[in-house]
Amino acid sequence: MAELIQEDPRDREKSKSVGPIRGLFPFLRPYRVLVVLAGIALTLTAGLSLALPLAVRRVIDSFSNSVNGLLDQYFAAAIGVAALLAIGTGLRYYLVTRLGERVVADIREAVYDRMIGMSPAFFERIMTGEVLSRITTDTTLILSVIGSSVSVALRNLLIFVGGLAFMLGTSLKLAGLVLLLVPLVIVPIIVLGRRLRGLSRENQDKIAESSGNASETLQAAQTVQAFTHESESRLEFKRVTEESYETARRRIRTRAIMTVIVIFLIFTGVVGVLWIGARDVRSGMMSAGALVQFVIYAVMVSGSVAALSEIWGELQRAAGATERLVELLRAKDSVDDPEDPVPLPAHVAGEIAFENVTFRYPARPDVKALHEVSFTIKAGETVAIVGPSGAGKSTIFQLLIRFFDPVSGRVTLDGIDLKSMRREEFRKALALVPQDPVIFAITARENIRFGRPDATDAEVVAAARAAAADEFLSELPDGYDSFVGERGVMLSGGQKQRIAIARAILRAAPILLLDEATSALDAESELAVQKAVEEMSQDRTTLIVAHRLATVKKADRIIVFDRGRIVATGTHAELVAEGGLYARLAKLQFTDGVAAE
Repeated sequence: MAELIQEDPRDREKSKSVGPIRGLFPFLRPYRVLVVLAGIALTLTAGLSLALPLAVRRVIDSFSNSVNGLLDQYFAAAIGVAALLAIGTGLRYYLVTRLGERVVADIREAVYDRMIGMSPAFFERIMTGEVLSRITTDTTLILSVIGSSVSVALRNLLIFVGGLAFMLGTSLKLAGLVLLLVPLVIVPIIVLGRRLRGLSRENQDKIAESSGNASETLQAAQTVQAFTHESESRLEFKRVTEESYETARRRIRTRAIMTVIVIFLIFTGVVGVLWIGARDVRSGMMSAGALVQFVIYAVMVSGSVAALSEIWGELQRAAGATERLVELLRAKDSVDDPEDPVPLPAHVAGEIAFENVTFRYPARPDVKALHEVSFTIKAGETVAIVGPSGAGKSTIFQLLIRFFDPVSGRVTLDGIDLKSMRREEFRKALALVPQDPVIFAITARENIRFGRPDATDAEVVAAARAAAADEFLSELPDGYDSFVGERGVMLSGGQKQRIAIARAILRAAPILLLDEATSALDAESELAVQKAVEEMSQDRTTLIVAHRLATVKKADRIIVFDRGRIVATGTHAELVAEGGLYARLAKLQFTDGVAAE
């Protein structure tokens, strides 16, 4: 299977079988006992269903022969069979439905577990909305199949085989006539079923595209409204939704045609066989009870074939859904952990080194974001990275957190290549304040505690005070326990930034990464946060990316980037004296020449 991140969903070859459903087997394996019990219940109910026509035949023949004692016994037996059938059906429903819910829950967890660890490179090629569609819509289809369709299909298959056997035993002549109809029924199921499979997969892809479009625009609703782009967004969503509907319409039409053909052929055949059987009864070649028994079995067999044709369509859709989910589970990530990782040292000093690093973003393979970059940050040192937009400053953080790997060269922590360690392990030594702070739809307290779930309430408050966030948090309706809304919509930009800084402070990691950490703060809050950062920086390695040079004047060292290369290194005073790029940026930002010195 091709790697998911290298293909477009619309370009995938449509499978012509239900083979992809085999991808569910690993999820069914842990529940073998449940599967066996459901199979026993299913076999029991199918067997009891096949036994009923035998009782009907006895009743009819006994009635015609006026044997009252046997007649009463047959009616009593029929009631007993009906009771067992009811119990078995209820048991089968419980077991199969429970199995379906359990398996689908496991699939959702497995897909989420896989996706939450994928690098940003993966999500450059697939929309988050499409992933969510697969986790929700596709798993719902699978639930329908495991919890209903497969069970019904197996039951109808047993009834088909068993009914056919009883038909042969009842009348070989009539059964032979029925068997002549089988190829006529099977051919449209196979031919139209293949087309249905392709349409089902295409329909799911369109639904995912629609979900991705909606997710993207709804998350940016304020931007859409601010630029009065509502009409265009509505038209685009309408377009992809209508394409999804059109594909669904063609799928429904194909399935309806298949159903019409199959049912017409089946019941036309049953009527013809009944007509021949009635003539045999009149001529004394078979009893009325035998004819009724044969007709019931013929109806059961034909009904099972019709049901199987319906279920075949469901299996086609489920196969598509399974294929899409398995693609996510098997998707290869360009960034992965080594099979035999080097353990992180018990005590992380915090020395960082970039050794001749060249890097290109996967979405822009022709542009070098970094070109043969080399520098070392000593443990406990505070280093600022500055430069114009697009110079490669934030890329340093992307590689240091190992969201991406260098094209060449290596990045080390305390002399160990990041690629030789587990990402989850070495990232515990990092605390990040991103340029666009991420606030979750939970309380303010839980947001601050996000990077260190075991922190006490007192530690949370202390971190908030250090980040100049305590005052506004205490004034919220429920204080620190106030719900801040999705993406922190109830907070201002500066308040979000201070919560993100408090989160990093609370993490107490040996390496602090600040990516424009004070860009959304007012002057007073910025001063308070700068003091907090200065205090934190005394006993940890601090790396600061900033456009506002006032925030980096006190750094031990400043590295100036331009077009992916290091063009200067030194202190604020040294770089101003050199009169290069840094000096020009300083003159633009500071109000007078004295401030820049």
